[in-house]
Amino acid sequence: MTDIKWEDKFKVFLKQYYWDDILQLANEYPEQRSLTVDFSKLEIFDRELAAELLEQPSEVMPSADKALQEIDLPIDKTLDKAKVRFEKVPSKIPIRDLRSKHLMKFIAIEGMIRKATEVRPKIINAAFMCMRCENITFVPQTEMKFVEPLECENDTCGKRGPFKILMEQSVFVDAQKLQIQESPENLRGGTQPQSLDVDVEEDLAGIVKPGDRIVINGVLRSHQRTTREGKSPFYDLVLDANSIENVDKEFDELQITPEEEDLIREMSQDPHIYDKIIQSIAPSIYGLEEVKEALALQLFSGVPKHLPDGSRIRGDIHMLFVGDPGVAKSQLLRYMVKLAPRGVFASGKSASSSGLTAAAVKDEMGDGRWTLEAGALVMADMGIAAVDEMDKMRSEDKSALHEAMEQQTVSIAKAGILATLKSRCALLGAANPKYGRFDRYEGIAQQINMPPALMSRFDMIFVLLDTPNEEKDTRIARHILKSHYAGELSEQRKKMPTSKVTQEQVDEQMEIVIPDIDPDLMRKYVAYSRRNIFPVMEEEARDHLVKFYMDLRKMGEGKDSPVPVTARQLEALVRLAEASARVRLSSIVNMDDARRTTKIVYSCMKQVGVDPSTGAFDVDIIASGTSKSQRDKIKVLKDIIRQVGGRHPAGKAPLEEIYAEAAVEGIDRAHAEEMISKMRRSGDLMKPDHDSVKLV
Repeated sequence: MTDIKWEDKFKVFLKQYYWDDILQLANEYPEQRSLTVDFSKLEIFDRELAAELLEQPSEVMPSADKALQEIDLPIDKTLDKAKVRFEKVPSKIPIRDLRSKHLMKFIAIEGMIRKATEVRPKIINAAFMCMRCENITFVPQTEMKFVEPLECENDTCGKRGPFKILMEQSVFVDAQKLQIQESPENLRGGTQPQSLDVDVEEDLAGIVKPGDRIVINGVLRSHQRTTREGKSPFYDLVLDANSIENVDKEFDELQITPEEEDLIREMSQDPHIYDKIIQSIAPSIYGLEEVKEALALQLFSGVPKHLPDGSRIRGDIHMLFVGDPGVAKSQLLRYMVKLAPRGVFASGKSASSSGLTAAAVKDEMGDGRWTLEAGALVMADMGIAAVDEMDKMRSEDKSALHEAMEQQTVSIAKAGILATLKSRCALLGAANPKYGRFDRYEGIAQQINMPPALMSRFDMIFVLLDTPNEEKDTRIARHILKSHYAGELSEQRKKMPTSKVTQEQVDEQMEIVIPDIDPDLMRKYVAYSRRNIFPVMEEEARDHLVKFYMDLRKMGEGKDSPVPVTARQLEALVRLAEASARVRLSSIVNMDDARRTTKIVYSCMKQVGVDPSTGAFDVDIIASGTSKSQRDKIKVLKDIIRQVGGRHPAGKAPLEEIYAEAAVEGIDRAHAEEMISKMRRSGDLMKPDHDSVKLV
């Protein structure tokens, strides 16, 4: 089939299916220079032409472009540089399955952008002027290397140069190199994700950023490798991109149709909307309603605010789960990562500080300069970053989280790069207590291996205890076995051709693990709310939050009473109340939202911020790791040691005497031993011999 025939076919096809789009393109030309064509429509129009495009794209695509450029328009304009971009190509090929048979074919590759170089001009047609006779020669640049003319084209001259390149007469296009990597979900065990280099040009350059999940359609080409010995028989694969489709969108980019918008508005009027949303979060996990309610509020998030002095108050809600093993912490984290449009999951032991923030690496794609590679918190910008096993992280890695949580930026000063990257994500952490299980009678800070400065940045800390309770355990066990039974039926129906299980049976059993709101709709609901709803708090609700905060603060007024809450908790209350109003798509934060917020925070603090020995609220347990009553006891103990030491030579105080005196003051022996070891660790005490101590 000749090019001319293809061109005529494309003209008919474009006029028939895309006439309105072509007129719109003509209006916006030259700002917009490409027409996007759905491949399935081309297949309906002419199957043979579609097959030719997949098999011989290098010949068919130019005729499609030519057809678009030569279409007669009703307005006086020519589309002389317009391009046809084909998307929704059926044959998506995993990067690891690319073979030599795919060379020069039109294919689609799905994956995640790992790196992107900056957009730079690339010369495609170079104009050379002969320095002797001033004749101009054009040399198209299609190879990897820059090609100069061999000799002057002027018959009377014919010399071999010298030539000078004329920049203003040469033709340049914008070009960028990308590296696309397989999505982590599709990997087989034990394999490292493979990547492929992609060349993008013209209006495709500069539209994607690292972390985006996309499908790239294009022609697979190859470049010969060069080694020091010369040319190698091996070739490297490069995808010459024709079009880019976005797969994973931020909350802001999800497309919502008018019908869906009506449905979302209708759902928000439902008085049971909160319960429905709670039931739609990890339905396979039984109970934990309070935790799921908090997770729902985290999805909707508070309103980020920009103040006139240039500062920004974050709207994202950070949460931490601490608890016994086997209470489904990681399961909840995984579910939230799936639900959020940009969710990134990292695990403490394997995450380093540069893996969470950003790493400086040598750039192999460009010219070997240092570049930044975004880490988990930056990749999760505008989404949720879940970090499991936070207690297992090295302390220098934990310190990387401080700035990312409060200022929501990541500042880098490495290898001569000074940069600030945005990480506007909500952090969802999970940690296990130090000694495996949670001890009710010990402060939370002693049990979590995390610095107090980091702990106080979490808006909410949930302690998930695994306490045996016959009635509750029976319900949980039944729920788990029912979920397994539903899964067994569905797998058997799928995998065994002889199975007698009917679809009705599967649906009936799946009832308990089906979320009330479909995850896709839920995501759109959240997106719609975050995009359009910016609630304002009414007076009554403000007063309620202030009163709640003040009541807690009042507990800390006496000389000896602990300080129960800090201003950070007040900000957390505000964010949660805003998120609660967003759930109802309401632009007013009312009393109900304020009450719901204080209820969650109170139950959260009851678990966390109670001094086990006095039963009073004490925020110092979270903020500094030592409760007020403990500090007071340490002071008493120091006085005892000072007195006992004064009665003995060289200030050495025998331990037995100290314990006896401490018992009189109401400090039992176990506590006294623990405090003495604490004081020795912090350098207040020294042990000159086996059975006595001395104040330093």
